Amino acid sequence: MNNRYLVSRERFIATPPEVIFEVLATPALHSVIDGSGTVKGAQPRGPERLSLGARFGMEMNMAVDYKILNTVSEFEEGRRIAWRHFYGHVWRYILEPATGADGATGTRVTEQWDARAVRGKVFLRLAGYLRRHPVSIEKTLARLEEHVTGAAR
Repeated sequence: MNNRYLVSRERFIATPPEVIFEVLATPALHSVIDGSGTVKGAQPRGPERLSLGARFGMEMNMAVDYKILNTVSEFEEGRRIAWRHFYGHVWRYILEPATGADGATGTRVTEQWDARAVRGKVFLRLAGYLRRHPVSIEKTLARLEEHVTGAAR
């Protein structure tokens, strides 16, 4: 999957997939794990827990405050969740049971920003998303790990 419009990072977290999935399926926790610094909180009139087709709004800030409405486009309980908004790019998390280098059981968490289906990709390049997202995703995965295990790496 070598495509500049699919940014993908993974991390082993010594926690069961179900625990991690609960965090991802809870919009109120997205600002807690966000590594980009842009997600400020869930809008109050949305679901407490996500499901396929659920629509949820987020309070955002990237130089200015704004709101974004997302729709859950992929959902497999405990294994996969993704959402997209009007511009078409997808935020996806894939969870797979795994064993760490030290023999600990846990989860390989893959986070993806998928803009392959987006029209007007030049805007994404000019806005710097392709440069920023790899670092932001790494930070998000670290914050997710810290949240579910209580320990920073």
